[in-house]
Amino acid sequence: MSSDPLLQPYRLKHLTLKNRLMITSHEPAYPEDGMPKDRYRAYHVERARAGVALTMTAGSASVARDSPPVFNNILAWKDEVVGWMKKLADECHDHGCAVMIQLTHLGRRTRWDKADWLPVVSPGHAREPSHKAFPKKVEDWDIARIITDYADAAERMQAAGLDGIELQAYGHLMDQFWSPLTNNLDGPYGGSLDNRLRFTFDTLRAIRARCGPDFIVGVRYTGDEDLPGGLTRKDGLEISRRLKDSGMVDFLNVVKGHIDTDAGLTDVIPVQGMASAPHLDFAGDIRAATGFPTFHAAKIQDVATARHAIASGKLDMVGMTRAHMADPHIVAKIMRGEEDRIRPCVGANYCLDRIYQGGMALCLHNPATGRELEQPHVAPKADTPRRVVIVGAGPGGLEAARVAAERGHDVTVFEAANDPGGQVRLTSQTPRRAEMMQLVQWRFAECERMGVRFRFNSLADAAMVQAENPDVVIIATGGLPHTDVLAAGNELVVSAWDILAGDVAPGEIVLIYDDAGDYPALQAAEKIAATGAKVEILTRDRTIVPEVMAMSLTPSMRILQKLDVTFTVAWTLESVARDGNLLRAQIGSDYGGVTRARHVDQVIVNHGTRPLDDLYFDLRPDSINLGEVDYEALVAGTPQTVARNPEGRFQLFRIGDAIAARNTHAAIYDALRLCKAI
Repeated sequence: MSSDPLLQPYRLKHLTLKNRLMITSHEPAYPEDGMPKDRYRAYHVERARAGVALTMTAGSASVARDSPPVFNNILAWKDEVVGWMKKLADECHDHGCAVMIQLTHLGRRTRWDKADWLPVVSPGHAREPSHKAFPKKVEDWDIARIITDYADAAERMQAAGLDGIELQAYGHLMDQFWSPLTNNLDGPYGGSLDNRLRFTFDTLRAIRARCGPDFIVGVRYTGDEDLPGGLTRKDGLEISRRLKDSGMVDFLNVVKGHIDTDAGLTDVIPVQGMASAPHLDFAGDIRAATGFPTFHAAKIQDVATARHAIASGKLDMVGMTRAHMADPHIVAKIMRGEEDRIRPCVGANYCLDRIYQGGMALCLHNPATGRELEQPHVAPKADTPRRVVIVGAGPGGLEAARVAAERGHDVTVFEAANDPGGQVRLTSQTPRRAEMMQLVQWRFAECERMGVRFRFNSLADAAMVQAENPDVVIIATGGLPHTDVLAAGNELVVSAWDILAGDVAPGEIVLIYDDAGDYPALQAAEKIAATGAKVEILTRDRTIVPEVMAMSLTPSMRILQKLDVTFTVAWTLESVARDGNLLRAQIGSDYGGVTRARHVDQVIVNHGTRPLDDLYFDLRPDSINLGEVDYEALVAGTPQTVARNPEGRFQLFRIGDAIAARNTHAAIYDALRLCKAI
């Protein structure tokens, strides 16, 4: 028996959980037609196979037709969900992993123009800022109907063989009843705390009447809304005691804060640049006050913190949800004594931010997550070892080297700089983006462990590459900033990279033209504004930095607003000219018929990159495939067999920004799906 606190079993009612690590309820938006089909099941089973004790599905599964998901959630109000959930539960159980699901009615946290266009309901008319739907004030027949919906959904999950359920009560209908900010009802469901909690306890009674006393039922709830006029810490402690004393709840899953705004949501689920485990002590206080089984998750991204949470008695089960998206094999690596090989969550929040924009959750760091049906978390060994040469040691090049080495190939990497990292090294210079370097550090350590040869300070040319007698050459040289976008005055502007790298000193009155909508413009603005300069970010888009999604934008906005950075949308930069000691920037509009002028001393253009591809084109004539990629084979995961040049000596490919400006995930994904089949 291990003495590791994380590996100790935990008894929850009749259920024995084999260790203290869990995946808390979350919705990766993998359902098809509202059902958790093969992709959804494969995602959870991968983590069950690796040893996690409990996986919670759905964040959150909808219990009612008038609770339409605003992204792709499980529809627990449909009977057909039973069969799909049973397949998922059975397969996870085969690996000794317990399975639960989170059930909810969203209340006002949705939109009326989704699904069946039914009115949004809430115990008051207050609109949620994030989703902007004005709710109908709930009537008595709504309450009775929704309580029945909860009981029906719970019964379906019990029939599917799940080990239990969790009710969601932060930002959704259940705690909209709790909060004085959202409950404007008169009795019996409004007014006093007793009345505001009545809906929850009526729902719990209905579930117990339907599912019996033995079925495990928990509540994930806010113990402090952290909002003026909202539920306080004192209220949260009282609610916690009442949930325990009801005899109808088996565990508490505690969060702190509110999720009705992007900023509030980001405080509940912190992202890169924010403190790790900020609510762990609060959850520990709840456990101490109640002496009741307590779970918690909020940016607990490393094993040391998780171990502390258990060893100190703050939690009974610790959630490492986004961490398991980055590395599904955390428990297996702990058990093998390989904690140093765990792929770290860098807090980039590509997972959650994508679902809030209607996509499925993907991990910036791990392109196999959510693609378990197509992509391996561990690449299989190749039948025949080959000599692979990679040019460029950014995240894409390092991933190509890692996967090729994992398959048993002989790998050499050329890098012009004296360190690996590429653009990531530049972006991580901003303190709130420093965690990004772990993308590079983890891959570099894995490559060194597998014997990849690195040749730094080597600006590779065709002769150097060919001297390695490669079978495969992968160009991962990335790109360089493109600023030549103006009708006149291109020579007078600098790039955001120039500022971040320190190659150009910040001005005092600065216009940043952001025509890429990604991080460099924000980071340059932050660095310049910190000097006391006046900064304006101008974009032709209708919204600011559209490629930096909602939650990830929060830390940036908190800094930039304090520094009084101005954002101007729906304008284009047309030209720049000298005007005395200043620059005259003429701006126009895609909507036409209007121009304005800005007088500044520095103009910065952020317009993405253009491929650094000279070496690729130098090598192309000597390649077997002339650089051609069989896209059908790439997508299918089969080897590239294109042969266009009988005299060719090697296969040649490009990945990442060496093809076109995209993002870090694209570069890493390019590398994985290409190299897994080499």
